[in-house]
Amino acid sequence: MRRWNGWGHAAVGYPLPDTTAAVLAERVGPGTTPRDATLPEVMASVPPSRLPPHPLVSTEPEVRVRHARGQSFPDLIVMRDGHVPAFPDGVAFPNQSEEVRALFAYARDAGARIIPYGGGTSVVGHVNVEPGDAPILTVSLERLQQLHALSEEDRLATFGAGVSGPRLEEQLRARGYTLGHFPQSFEQSTLGGWIVTRSRGQQSLGYGRIENLFAGGRLEAPAGTLVLPTFPASATGPDVREFVLGSEGRMGILTEATVRISPLPEREDFLALFFPDWERARTAVRELAQSGAPLSMLRLSTPEETAINLALAGHPRMVGLLSGVLSLRGIGPDSCMLVLGLSGSARNVEHGRRMALDLAGRHGGVRVPALGEKWKKGRFRSPYLRNAAWERGWGVDTVETATSWSNVPRLLAAVEGALREALADRGERVLAFTHLSHVYPSGSNLYTTFIFRLGAEAAETHARWLALKTAASRAMVAHGGTISHQHGVGTDHRPYLEAEKGPLGVAAIRQMLGTFDPTGLLNPGKLV
Repeated sequence: MRRWNGWGHAAVGYPLPDTTAAVLAERVGPGTTPRDATLPEVMASVPPSRLPPHPLVSTEPEVRVRHARGQSFPDLIVMRDGHVPAFPDGVAFPNQSEEVRALFAYARDAGARIIPYGGGTSVVGHVNVEPGDAPILTVSLERLQQLHALSEEDRLATFGAGVSGPRLEEQLRARGYTLGHFPQSFEQSTLGGWIVTRSRGQQSLGYGRIENLFAGGRLEAPAGTLVLPTFPASATGPDVREFVLGSEGRMGILTEATVRISPLPEREDFLALFFPDWERARTAVRELAQSGAPLSMLRLSTPEETAINLALAGHPRMVGLLSGVLSLRGIGPDSCMLVLGLSGSARNVEHGRRMALDLAGRHGGVRVPALGEKWKKGRFRSPYLRNAAWERGWGVDTVETATSWSNVPRLLAAVEGALREALADRGERVLAFTHLSHVYPSGSNLYTTFIFRLGAEAAETHARWLALKTAASRAMVAHGGTISHQHGVGTDHRPYLEAEKGPLGVAAIRQMLGTFDPTGLLNPGKLV
């Protein structure tokens, strides 16, 4: 069963090693373990439902608790503290598109608003219930997990939009295919969620972003049903698929999605390389992204993140041995680690491997055996570490953006600098470090992690987080970065949307949403 007040499965945990805790205590100060509320305590605070009975709707307190929030850091604070400001009045579990339409009518009659719910992994507030006079009906798509059709000739597969990442891949792999979309939330998130938030998979360099993979589908909107045909291309005006991509549950509920699939790779390699310094590493990655080499992933850590990740690994002897080996190859304390992925036919993988190692070598890159495969095995582990850090008294969160290659140094310095100074007036230190996790010929994503001490009370912890998030967001807007590269807008990024889209752009989005949802039935307060 999923953990009700944190990330992942309740039976899975990754304790924070004592050596890691010592590093955090040294860098940001000793943590104080908070007292977490229990599930029975939170369930006892759930008020009576304001919804009339319906066969698809559960009003059980535990179900409502488990669907009240997503997975953002403020959500973690609220659920661990136990003072949840609002719960859904009921959670519906439709089995098909027609039942979604019936739930629209039910919600209208009850004077309710609807929040669509996929995997509940949003980190920017997409699924959160806010206090208000209208009852809230959360519509979970967890029963829409079936593979409806798969055409090997067309390489298209149609799923229920509530299918989780593992279930989707399981059904495709049984037929010899993959979608190749592996966000860090892969184990918990859903296909529909990926589409309506414009998700990015770790191997998007090879398989494509979700907008490349999304071919069509079915959207149930309050104004009617929108069927998106799966043409390979069309010149018939604006692409209506683009309305659905990034719509965040504001214009309708995506119930089916057709995606472009690929044959399972004959071979897949993950390599780890170290570079002497950031400038040579960044140049190498840019040239790789622009070279056309058949790569599926490039993930480059700055010197700070490389050092922190090695220190947090909890294996000081192994890290010491690695440092000694790298030193012999001319790579010292400013080293940067690159994880490089290749997927496809054995011939293409071998060709890409030679190209990548040759180019990296020209910039001083040195390959370290086994580390790349080790990264792959643990690549969905990081979110669990947030649970472990919380239990030792530290907060861990991330921000992400994207910009052109020429602007990467300026934006990176601005975001990290803003985070490190954001709590100075409180006398608190902040650890901030970055990697480039998605690259393009013209630029890159920047993914920054920050670690800070929890406050003595939940309100203080939230105030610290808000100061950090605000500082980073303002730095992005001021220094030429997008406010969100892969997590959508939700509520957390909404204040910065106009800076990126402009007043006319935001007005156009509002008008489009109003066409599909004239009475504002869906996902109040999200996106715009």
